[in-house]
Amino acid sequence: MSGDKHRRLKLLAKSRGTPLNRLIDDMATAMLAEFDAETRFRLRATRGAGQEALGLQLLEKAISPATASAALPSSPA
Repeated sequence: MSGDKHRRLKLLAKSRGTPLNRLIDDMATAMLAEFDAETRFRLRATRGAGQEALGLQLLEKAISPATASAALPSSPA
């Protein structure tokens, strides 16, 4: 790591009131969480490839009852 980058990271850690090692650990944790989320998304996208029409049908089926019940007037208490 370049000296300038190290210096700037130390300043960032100091401004946040945390040790440099903790700052780097927190950044690594965030990056790994982002990587895991992207991996899960890509896996789900692969599983769903070619099933777009079925997905849209299921969404329409799920929305239809909710839309119908929302249109009904509420009864007085």
